[in-house]
Amino acid sequence: MIARGAHLEAMKTNGLKLLIDGEERVSHDCLCTDDPEEAGPQDYVIVTLKSHQAYDAAERLAPLLGPDTAVVTAMNGVPWWYFYELEGPHKNHRLESVDPGGWQWKTLGPERAIGCVVYPATEIVEPGVIKHVYGNKFTLGEPNGATSERIQKLSDAMNDAGLKAPVRDNIRDDIWIKLWGNLCFNPISALTGATLDIVATDPATRILSRSMMLEAQKIGEALGVHFRVDVHRRINGAADVGAHKTSMLQDLENNKPMEIDALVTAVQEMGRLVDIDTPFIDSVLGLIQQRGRVLGLYPTFAARDLASDSKDGEDTRELVD
Repeated sequence: MIARGAHLEAMKTNGLKLLIDGEERVSHDCLCTDDPEEAGPQDYVIVTLKSHQAYDAAERLAPLLGPDTAVVTAMNGVPWWYFYELEGPHKNHRLESVDPGGWQWKTLGPERAIGCVVYPATEIVEPGVIKHVYGNKFTLGEPNGATSERIQKLSDAMNDAGLKAPVRDNIRDDIWIKLWGNLCFNPISALTGATLDIVATDPATRILSRSMMLEAQKIGEALGVHFRVDVHRRINGAADVGAHKTSMLQDLENNKPMEIDALVTAVQEMGRLVDIDTPFIDSVLGLIQQRGRVLGLYPTFAARDLASDSKDGEDTRELVD
Protein backbone atom coordinates (compact mmCIF):
# COMPACT_ATOMS: atom_id res chain seq x y z
CA MET A 1 0.00 0.00 0.00
CA ILE A 2 1.49 3.31 -1.12
CA ALA A 3 -0.18 5.92 1.07
CA ARG A 4 0.38 9.29 2.69
CA GLY A 5 -0.26 11.28 5.85
CA ALA A 6 -2.84 10.15 8.38
CA HIS A 7 -3.89 7.12 6.29
CA LEU A 8 -0.36 5.81 6.22
CA GLU A 9 0.23 6.30 9.92
CA ALA A 10 -3.08 4.63 10.81
CA MET A 11 -2.34 1.61 8.62
CA LYS A 12 1.17 1.25 10.02
CA THR A 13 -0.14 1.43 13.59
CA ASN A 14 -3.46 -0.40 13.40
CA GLY A 15 -3.47 -2.19 10.05
CA LEU A 16 -5.90 -1.52 7.24
CA LYS A 17 -9.48 -1.93 8.50
CA LEU A 18 -12.51 -2.82 6.41
CA LEU A 19 -16.01 -2.58 7.88
CA ILE A 20 -18.19 -4.97 5.88
CA ASP A 21 -21.40 -6.89 6.56
CA GLY A 22 -21.32 -5.90 10.21
CA GLU A 23 -17.77 -7.21 10.67
CA GLU A 24 -14.41 -5.50 11.13
CA ARG A 25 -11.66 -7.11 9.11
CA VAL A 26 -8.07 -6.01 9.61
CA SER A 27 -5.01 -6.65 7.46
CA HIS A 28 -1.71 -6.37 9.32
CA ASP A 29 0.54 -8.20 6.86
CA CYS A 30 0.87 -5.75 3.97
CA LEU A 31 3.74 -3.33 3.40
CA CYS A 32 2.57 0.26 3.90
CA THR A 33 4.91 3.04 2.83
CA ASP A 34 5.00 6.49 1.26
CA ASP A 35 8.15 5.59 -0.68
CA PRO A 36 7.58 3.61 -3.88
CA GLU A 37 11.27 2.69 -3.95
CA GLU A 38 10.75 0.69 -0.77
CA ALA A 39 8.19 -1.45 -2.60
CA GLY A 40 10.12 -1.85 -5.85
CA PRO A 41 8.84 -3.15 -9.22
CA GLN A 42 5.42 -4.79 -9.16
CA ASP A 43 3.42 -7.04 -11.48
CA TYR A 44 0.45 -4.66 -11.27
CA VAL A 45 0.15 -1.14 -9.94
CA ILE A 46 -3.49 -0.46 -9.08
CA VAL A 47 -4.06 3.30 -9.04
CA THR A 48 -6.99 4.28 -6.81
CA LEU A 49 -6.24 8.00 -6.58
CA LYS A 50 -8.55 10.72 -7.83
CA SER A 51 -7.62 11.77 -11.37
CA HIS A 52 -5.98 15.05 -10.32
CA GLN A 53 -3.93 13.19 -7.70
CA ALA A 54 -2.90 10.51 -10.20
CA TYR A 55 -1.62 13.17 -12.59
CA ASP A 56 0.58 14.67 -9.91
CA ALA A 57 1.79 11.25 -8.72
CA ALA A 58 2.63 9.79 -12.14
CA GLU A 59 6.35 10.39 -11.94
CA ARG A 60 6.54 8.93 -8.42
CA LEU A 61 5.26 5.59 -9.75
CA ALA A 62 8.52 4.98 -11.64
CA PRO A 63 10.16 2.74 -8.96
CA LEU A 64 7.09 0.47 -9.08
CA LEU A 65 7.37 -0.10 -12.82
CA GLY A 66 9.33 -3.00 -14.23
CA PRO A 67 9.51 -3.80 -17.96
CA ASP A 68 6.21 -5.72 -17.87
CA THR A 69 4.33 -3.90 -15.10
CA ALA A 70 0.70 -3.09 -15.87
CA VAL A 71 -0.94 0.07 -14.51
CA VAL A 72 -4.57 -0.58 -13.56
CA THR A 73 -6.65 2.60 -13.51
CA ALA A 74 -9.22 1.73 -10.84
CA MET A 75 -10.65 5.22 -10.87
CA ASN A 76 -13.90 6.99 -11.64
CA GLY A 77 -14.43 9.04 -14.74
CA VAL A 78 -12.68 9.18 -18.10
CA PRO A 79 -9.18 7.64 -17.95
CA TRP A 80 -6.20 9.47 -19.42
CA TRP A 81 -5.59 6.64 -21.91
CA TYR A 82 -9.18 6.62 -23.22
CA PHE A 83 -8.35 7.06 -26.93
CA TYR A 84 -5.33 4.71 -26.95
CA GLU A 85 -5.75 2.21 -29.78
CA LEU A 86 -9.37 3.30 -30.26
CA GLU A 87 -10.04 2.91 -33.97
CA GLY A 88 -11.44 5.97 -35.68
CA PRO A 89 -10.54 9.58 -36.39
CA HIS A 90 -9.59 10.28 -32.77
CA LYS A 91 -7.22 7.36 -32.25
CA ASN A 92 -4.53 8.19 -29.66
CA HIS A 93 -6.05 11.61 -28.96
CA ARG A 94 -5.03 12.96 -25.55
CA LEU A 95 -7.58 14.59 -23.26
CA GLU A 96 -6.37 17.84 -21.76
CA SER A 97 -9.03 17.82 -19.04
CA VAL A 98 -7.62 14.67 -17.41
CA ASP A 99 -4.04 14.60 -18.70
CA PRO A 100 -2.79 18.14 -19.34
CA GLY A 101 0.20 18.12 -21.65
CA GLY A 102 -0.08 14.34 -22.06
CA TRP A 103 1.99 13.94 -18.88
CA GLN A 104 0.70 10.49 -17.83
CA TRP A 105 0.66 9.31 -21.44
CA LYS A 106 4.38 10.10 -21.72
CA THR A 107 5.42 9.25 -18.17
CA LEU A 108 3.59 5.92 -17.70
CA GLY A 109 2.89 4.88 -21.29
CA PRO A 110 -0.58 3.88 -22.50
CA GLU A 111 0.70 0.40 -23.38
CA ARG A 112 0.84 -0.33 -19.63
CA ALA A 113 -2.79 0.63 -19.04
CA ILE A 114 -5.54 -1.77 -18.00
CA GLY A 115 -8.99 -0.29 -17.49
CA CYS A 116 -10.93 -1.04 -14.32
CA VAL A 117 -14.48 0.09 -13.55
CA VAL A 118 -15.07 0.17 -9.80
CA TYR A 119 -18.66 -0.54 -8.71
CA PRO A 120 -18.47 -0.85 -4.90
CA ALA A 121 -19.69 2.08 -2.82
CA THR A 122 -17.52 2.85 0.20
CA GLU A 123 -16.80 5.60 2.69
CA ILE A 124 -13.62 6.55 4.55
CA VAL A 125 -14.94 6.83 8.09
CA GLU A 126 -11.53 7.68 9.57
CA PRO A 127 -7.90 7.29 8.51
CA GLY A 128 -7.17 3.66 7.73
CA VAL A 129 -10.79 2.60 8.15
CA ILE A 130 -13.02 1.93 5.13
CA LYS A 131 -16.75 1.26 5.40
CA HIS A 132 -18.15 -0.93 2.62
CA VAL A 133 -21.69 0.00 1.59
CA TYR A 134 -22.35 -2.40 -1.29
CA GLY A 135 -20.87 -4.18 -4.29
CA ASN A 136 -17.74 -6.19 -5.08
CA LYS A 137 -17.45 -5.92 -8.86
CA PHE A 138 -14.34 -4.59 -10.62
CA THR A 139 -14.73 -4.90 -14.39
CA LEU A 140 -11.43 -5.15 -16.29
CA GLY A 141 -10.48 -4.50 -19.90
CA GLU A 142 -7.51 -3.90 -22.17
CA PRO A 143 -7.71 -0.69 -24.24
CA ASN A 144 -7.49 -2.78 -27.43
CA GLY A 145 -10.14 -5.26 -26.28
CA ALA A 146 -7.82 -8.27 -26.16
CA THR A 147 -7.96 -10.94 -23.47
CA SER A 148 -4.25 -10.80 -22.76
CA GLU A 149 -2.33 -13.11 -20.45
CA ARG A 150 -1.71 -10.26 -18.01
CA ILE A 151 -5.37 -9.29 -17.70
CA GLN A 152 -6.51 -12.90 -17.32
CA LYS A 153 -4.00 -13.42 -14.49
CA LEU A 154 -5.25 -10.28 -12.75
CA SER A 155 -8.87 -11.34 -13.18
CA ASP A 156 -8.13 -14.80 -11.79
CA ALA A 157 -6.35 -13.37 -8.74
CA MET A 158 -9.20 -10.99 -7.95
CA ASN A 159 -11.85 -13.66 -8.47
CA ASP A 160 -9.93 -16.04 -6.22
CA ALA A 161 -10.01 -13.35 -3.51
CA GLY A 162 -13.82 -13.32 -3.60
CA LEU A 163 -14.28 -10.32 -5.86
CA LYS A 164 -16.00 -10.23 -9.24
CA ALA A 165 -13.55 -9.20 -11.95
CA PRO A 166 -14.94 -10.02 -15.40
CA VAL A 167 -12.86 -9.19 -18.47
CA ARG A 168 -14.66 -7.19 -21.16
CA ASP A 169 -13.73 -6.89 -24.83
CA ASN A 170 -14.88 -3.23 -24.82
CA ILE A 171 -14.10 -1.72 -21.45
CA ARG A 172 -15.21 1.70 -22.70
CA ASP A 173 -18.84 0.54 -22.70
CA ASP A 174 -18.51 -0.20 -18.98
CA ILE A 175 -16.61 3.03 -18.34
CA TRP A 176 -19.52 4.96 -19.83
CA ILE A 177 -22.20 3.09 -17.87
CA LYS A 178 -20.50 4.12 -14.61
CA LEU A 179 -19.59 7.58 -15.93
CA TRP A 180 -23.15 8.09 -17.16
CA GLY A 181 -24.37 8.33 -13.59
CA ASN A 182 -21.29 9.93 -12.05
CA LEU A 183 -21.32 12.90 -14.41
CA CYS A 184 -24.74 14.02 -13.10
CA PHE A 185 -25.29 12.43 -9.68
CA ASN A 186 -21.95 13.61 -8.28
CA PRO A 187 -22.14 17.33 -9.09
CA ILE A 188 -25.88 17.56 -8.38
CA SER A 189 -25.41 15.93 -4.98
CA ALA A 190 -22.49 18.25 -4.18
CA LEU A 191 -24.54 21.29 -5.20
CA THR A 192 -27.65 20.25 -3.26
CA GLY A 193 -26.30 18.15 -0.40
CA ALA A 194 -28.76 15.38 -1.32
CA THR A 195 -27.93 11.69 -1.13
CA LEU A 196 -28.09 9.44 -4.17
CA ASP A 197 -31.62 8.18 -3.54
CA ILE A 198 -32.97 11.75 -3.38
CA VAL A 199 -31.13 12.94 -6.49
CA ALA A 200 -32.47 9.96 -8.45
CA THR A 201 -36.10 10.24 -7.30
CA ASP A 202 -36.85 13.93 -6.72
CA PRO A 203 -38.63 15.05 -9.93
CA ALA A 204 -36.48 18.12 -10.54
CA THR A 205 -33.08 16.50 -10.00
CA ARG A 206 -34.14 13.33 -11.80
CA ILE A 207 -35.15 15.35 -14.88
CA LEU A 208 -31.88 17.28 -14.77
CA SER A 209 -29.91 14.03 -14.43
CA ARG A 210 -31.77 12.52 -17.36
CA SER A 211 -31.10 15.57 -19.53
CA MET A 212 -27.36 15.44 -18.79
CA MET A 213 -27.27 11.70 -19.41
CA LEU A 214 -28.99 12.00 -22.78
CA GLU A 215 -26.41 14.55 -23.89
CA ALA A 216 -23.64 12.23 -22.73
CA GLN A 217 -25.22 9.27 -24.51
CA LYS A 218 -25.04 11.11 -27.82
CA ILE A 219 -21.34 11.74 -27.23
CA GLY A 220 -20.62 8.16 -26.26
CA GLU A 221 -22.49 6.75 -29.24
CA ALA A 222 -20.63 9.12 -31.56
CA LEU A 223 -17.43 7.54 -30.20
CA GLY A 224 -18.69 3.99 -30.78
CA VAL A 225 -20.02 3.21 -27.30
CA HIS A 226 -22.96 0.84 -26.85
CA PHE A 227 -25.30 1.62 -23.93
CA ARG A 228 -26.79 -1.71 -22.91
CA VAL A 229 -29.30 -0.16 -20.47
CA ASP A 230 -31.63 2.78 -20.98
CA VAL A 231 -31.43 6.02 -19.06
CA HIS A 232 -34.34 5.31 -16.72
CA ARG A 233 -32.97 1.92 -15.70
CA ARG A 234 -29.60 3.54 -14.96
CA ILE A 235 -31.22 6.21 -12.77
CA ASN A 236 -33.39 3.62 -11.00
CA GLY A 237 -30.29 1.57 -10.28
CA ALA A 238 -28.75 4.58 -8.55
CA ALA A 239 -31.91 5.09 -6.51
CA ASP A 240 -31.76 1.48 -5.34
CA VAL A 241 -28.36 2.12 -3.74
CA GLY A 242 -30.17 4.15 -1.08
CA ALA A 243 -29.04 7.10 1.01
CA HIS A 244 -25.42 7.00 -0.13
CA LYS A 245 -23.35 10.14 -0.37
CA THR A 246 -21.54 10.39 -3.69
CA SER A 247 -17.76 10.69 -3.62
CA MET A 248 -17.99 14.34 -4.66
CA LEU A 249 -20.37 15.15 -1.82
CA GLN A 250 -18.12 13.28 0.62
CA ASP A 251 -15.13 15.29 -0.57
CA LEU A 252 -17.00 18.58 -0.27
CA GLU A 253 -18.16 17.80 3.26
CA ASN A 254 -14.64 16.73 4.25
CA ASN A 255 -13.09 19.86 2.73
CA LYS A 256 -11.18 17.83 0.12
CA PRO A 257 -10.62 18.69 -3.56
CA MET A 258 -13.49 17.47 -5.73
CA GLU A 259 -12.95 15.25 -8.77
CA ILE A 260 -14.74 17.44 -11.29
CA ASP A 261 -12.67 17.16 -14.44
CA ALA A 262 -12.59 13.38 -14.90
CA LEU A 263 -16.33 13.08 -14.22
CA VAL A 264 -17.75 16.10 -16.03
CA THR A 265 -15.19 18.31 -17.81
CA ALA A 266 -13.87 15.36 -19.82
CA VAL A 267 -17.37 14.62 -21.12
CA GLN A 268 -17.72 18.24 -22.18
CA GLU A 269 -14.32 18.03 -23.90
CA MET A 270 -15.34 14.89 -25.79
CA GLY A 271 -18.57 16.60 -26.78
CA ARG A 272 -16.57 19.39 -28.39
CA LEU A 273 -14.45 16.76 -30.12
CA VAL A 274 -17.48 15.20 -31.85
CA ASP A 275 -19.40 18.49 -32.32
CA ILE A 276 -22.26 17.71 -29.92
CA ASP A 277 -23.74 20.54 -27.86
CA THR A 278 -24.08 19.94 -24.12
CA PRO A 279 -26.08 22.82 -22.58
CA PHE A 280 -27.21 20.88 -19.49
CA ILE A 281 -23.76 19.46 -18.83
CA ASP A 282 -22.21 22.89 -19.41
CA SER A 283 -24.55 24.53 -16.92
CA VAL A 284 -24.05 22.02 -14.11
CA LEU A 285 -20.30 21.92 -14.79
CA GLY A 286 -20.10 25.70 -14.53
CA LEU A 287 -21.95 25.65 -11.23
CA ILE A 288 -19.88 22.91 -9.60
CA GLN A 289 -16.63 24.44 -10.84
CA GLN A 290 -17.61 27.77 -9.30
CA ARG A 291 -18.71 26.04 -6.10
CA GLY A 292 -15.34 24.33 -5.98
CA ARG A 293 -13.41 27.54 -6.59
CA VAL A 294 -15.32 29.46 -3.91
CA LEU A 295 -14.54 26.72 -1.37
CA GLY A 296 -10.99 26.17 -2.61
CA LEU A 297 -11.85 22.57 -3.49
CA TYR A 298 -11.37 22.59 -7.26
CA PRO A 299 -7.75 21.61 -7.96
CA THR A 300 -6.30 23.25 -11.04
CA PHE A 301 -2.83 23.09 -12.51
CA ALA A 302 -0.90 26.34 -12.46
CA ALA A 303 0.29 25.69 -16.01
CA ARG A 304 -1.33 22.75 -17.74
CA ASP A 305 1.20 22.59 -20.58
CA LEU A 306 4.38 22.79 -18.52
CA ALA A 307 4.74 19.01 -18.48
CA SER A 308 5.55 19.10 -22.18
CA ASP A 309 7.93 22.05 -21.75
CA SER A 310 10.06 20.79 -18.86
CA LYS A 311 13.76 20.58 -19.67
CA ASP A 312 16.42 18.06 -18.68
CA GLY A 313 13.83 15.95 -16.91
CA GLU A 314 13.01 18.73 -14.45
CA ASP A 315 9.41 18.57 -13.28
CA THR A 316 8.10 22.14 -13.34
CA ARG A 317 4.46 21.32 -12.65
CA GLU A 318 2.73 22.69 -9.61
CA LEU A 319 -0.57 21.49 -8.27
CA VAL A 320 -2.61 24.27 -6.75
CA ASP A 321 -5.54 23.35 -4.49
